[in-house]
Parts: sequence; structure tokens; C-alpha cells
Amino acid sequence: MQLDLTTDAAALTEQLVNIESVSLHEQEIADAVEEALRALGHLEVTRVGNNLVARTDLGRGERVVIAGHLDTVPLNDNLPARRDGDLLHGLGTCDMKGGDAVMLRIAATVAEPNRDLTFIFYDAEEIAAEHNGLGRLAASHPEMLAADFAILMEPSNAGIEAGCQGTLRVEVRTTGERAHTARAWQGANAIHRAGEVLRRLEAYEPRRPVIDGLEYHEGLNAVFVSGGVAGNVVPDACVVEVNYRFAPDRSEAEAEAWVREFFDGYDVTLTDSAPGALPGLDRPAAKAFLDAVGGRPAPKFGWTDVARFSALGVPAVNFGPGDPLLAHKQEEHVPVEHIERCEAVLTRWLTA
Repeated sequence: MQLDLTTDAAALTEQLVNIESVSLHEQEIADAVEEALRALGHLEVTRVGNNLVARTDLGRGERVVIAGHLDTVPLNDNLPARRDGDLLHGLGTCDMKGGDAVMLRIAATVAEPNRDLTFIFYDAEEIAAEHNGLGRLAASHPEMLAADFAILMEPSNAGIEAGCQGTLRVEVRTTGERAHTARAWQGANAIHRAGEVLRRLEAYEPRRPVIDGLEYHEGLNAVFVSGGVAGNVVPDACVVEVNYRFAPDRSEAEAEAWVREFFDGYDVTLTDSAPGALPGLDRPAAKAFLDAVGGRPAPKFGWTDVARFSALGVPAVNFGPGDPLLAHKQEEHVPVEHIERCEAVLTRWLTA
């Protein structure tokens, strides 16, 4: 399918949505985006697998990355796209082909931006991190992500959500000794011993640090409890799986150390970890972007790919059309006004 970059961003969103691109099946949409980008003479275009990087090289004093993923979650009887008044319905409208359409419109209409631009369209964001196209680019071609500031076009209700929280999971183990429940005193119940783990979690007071004027709210929660052998056996092992969402002023190592101290006296095993991302709203490019968007930025309470930029020393924000609460739902949709607002804000910021 050939994309028409001369049409408005909402119509372009519909074109992108109608190219099915479930994770690991992005070749058709990557081909279409590549063809559209290569027709723009002011951009240098590089393709790495199904990832596309398009850059200006105007010698400006700052460089900004604008990034968006091309894949979607599996279909749920929500294709093709359909327009209903001010709403565009369909798989990927919100997450995040509305943002991709805005990127393509900016690439086509802002040929001489006041900052050099790098557009990154990447694959496999919706599945395991090992497949993530932005992560693979960061590992193999980190120079392609180099910038003073980055914008990830993830849905954020067309407002700024800055940085993101880190996340880790640990298993907290208690042990005991098996015995017949009729003679329980001859053993030691590991599940009972996990009671103190749960009491510590219940008494936990979340840390709420303020970073660049934004208040982050941490969270520490038991998400799974497993243990037990049989209905007549005192269990000798119990595992409480705990998720910690930590503010981006803590590194992964610092977050892990804090969790281990919190569960001092217990066997703690780290099973998963991802860093947060500092908002970097004090950077000149970020300040100018805040002025262009207006309103009050909010902290990002989930994890997004802005963390990949932060790991490379590039401050980043989330800014895209659509309500993130609608992502992955059958009734996924995006307000046309969000798409138009995002395009107008970026155009104004890059041409002021």
C-alpha cells in the first residue's frame, strides 16, 4: 500500500491502521513507511530490519529524536478502521498509529526545522523486550539514537508525560519443614512464616520524590503467593513475588539494594528489572517543548521506551494522541482532535 503524506494526519492514521502489523509481521507497513520517507529528499533514510531511521542534517545546535513503534497487539475483530464523527476506531488507532501518522506528517511538511530531527519507526514493541526494535537499535547502532532530547509518541492524551518509573520483581522465600498436618508441631509452616513478609508490605509507605517539579509515586506490592504440597502436609516452602515500581531518581542497582534491605532476613531473588527514565525537563529543548505544548506535564507512572533513551543519556518524554487506557482494548479509538493537536504543537515548536 502506498501512503499519501499530502493528506491530513487523521486520514493518514486510517491508512496506517489498515495495514495489518501485528508484532513480528511488520514488513508490509515498514515497506510502506520506507517508500514514503525515501520520497522526501531532505531526509537521510536508513533501514535496519523492519526499523527505519530518517534524519535531517542541517547543522542545527540541537538534535531531537521523535520515535514510534509500528506494531500492534493481535487483532480482536477491530479492523478495518472506521470513522465515527470525531473518533477514529480500530486496532492501533491509539497505540500508536495516530502518533506514527503525526511523525510522517512532520517529516513531510517541516523540511527545515529549527532543530535537527531523527525519526525512528521501530518494530516489535508489544512483545518480549528481546524483540524490541528500539532496544536492538540502541544495542547495535546507539549513534542513531543520539540526541539532546527525545519524544516518544506513545498515547498520553495529547499531553506531556515525562520520564517513566522503573520496575523490578523479586521472589521472597520462606522455608520450613514438612510434617503431617495431624502432627503439625513436628514441622514448621513456611506459609505462616511468610506472614511477616506480607505485614511489611502492608505497612509500607510509598516514597513520593519530586523530580523536575513532578511528583512520582512509588509502589511495592505482592503480586503472587505460591506454596503448599498437599492438603494434609505442612508446607516447607513459600514464595511471595513482589513488584516494585520505583521513581527514576533511583538506578536499578539502588532499587534492588533498597528492596533487599526492606526484606532483610529473607532469601530474596531478583527475577526481572528495567530502569526508569529521568524527565530532563530542565534541558533547553525540553523547556521549549513544554512552552509549545502548554498545560502542566505529568509524571509517567508506567514503563515505556523512554527508558532506553535515558540509558543513553538522552532525556525523553511521552507525547502522543489517544488515551493509554484504551490501548489493547477491542474498542480502541483515538479522538481526531488529539491527532490534530499533536501535529500542530510539534509543527509550531519546530518552526518557531
